[in-house]
Amino acid sequence: MNRKTKRTARTEPRHPHAWQAQSLLLAYPDEQFEQRLALAGRVAATLPEPVARPLLRFTAHAEKTAPTDLASAYVATFDHRKRCCLYLTYYAHGDTRKRGIGLLRLKQTYAAAGWSLGDDELPDHLAVVLEFAAADPAAGVGLLSEHRAGVELLRLALNDDGSPWAHVLDSVSATLPALVGDEREAVMRLAAEGPPEEQVGLDPYAAPVFLPSPVVGGPR
Repeated sequence: MNRKTKRTARTEPRHPHAWQAQSLLLAYPDEQFEQRLALAGRVAATLPEPVARPLLRFTAHAEKTAPTDLASAYVATFDHRKRCCLYLTYYAHGDTRKRGIGLLRLKQTYAAAGWSLGDDELPDHLAVVLEFAAADPAAGVGLLSEHRAGVELLRLALNDDGSPWAHVLDSVSATLPALVGDEREAVMRLAAEGPPEEQVGLDPYAAPVFLPSPVVGGPR
């Protein structure tokens, strides 16, 4: 993502740093991942404990995992299982035409803030949304809150699978307000029913017996 203009709006000052670190760790572990991992680890050490702890758990795992094994696990987790999809509009709209409208709205939000995406980036990838939130917290937290149900469902799915990336989603959740009322019901409904018009053959969404409260921490 390329920045065209400098933004100065900020929310809680540590959350943008957390969102940037989380973004780095949710990108595909390519040849630059080792550098991103080191940077994310240094940033995590400066964050509030509820946000930092899960990030440091992930970095510890990644540091002792062979790069090829980590890349294979990433593909198996995020590219082959729709219930662990990193593209947030999928949770709200599934594979429907409405998803195109959701993607367009995200692009318009980025453009209004003076940002443009690279040719290889989709606007609803969680790593991209987190990178934007790090640069423009006021607008970014709105996007994360808008897709809160999808973020939470992804967090639950990764935890159910015992995925190391569950730690990163635990950290993301710790930077967002706790789910309340209709939000919790939306997550449970999405877990039970899946995205709209989900295609036959995709991994089913397992409905949880109960919805645990997400980790929250740090001043708002």
